[in-house]
Amino acid sequence: MHKNYSYLLVGAQFTLITLMLLFAKDLFASLIGIGVALLGLFIGLWALRHNRLGNFQILPELKKGSHLVTTGPYRLIRHPMYTSVIAMMMGVVIATPTLLEIILWLLLVLALTLKARREERLWMGHDPQHYTTYKQRTKLFLPALL
Repeated sequence: MHKNYSYLLVGAQFTLITLMLLFAKDLFASLIGIGVALLGLFIGLWALRHNRLGNFQILPELKKGSHLVTTGPYRLIRHPMYTSVIAMMMGVVIATPTLLEIILWLLLVLALTLKARREERLWMGHDPQHYTTYKQRTKLFLPALL
């Protein structure tokens, strides 16, 4: 796939997040929503702690010299940064549970799933043996579920 596809997915991700935040009525109306958003933030910070900045990239592309991270949350799930975003924005949905917020969140999950699948195809082309082994012992977004 062409790199424009990667830009399209990132654009969709940030557009959906922006729309969700713009349409949110009261982000602090729900303690459960705040808790879920904070859990997502924790997962993201934990993932960043185990992924050196030179290896991290917002585009679903492999950087030259990148290496597969398998420590911290990466030993359980392959895409903890996407899990982080999904959880933080789920907190917004819980705080402002409108049909529009739910639809935007589902579209965001779809965009992040497409990004994850793109990255996985690239890793399979880059290091198929190692990545296949990694995929067999981890889940996409949620440990033991998905």
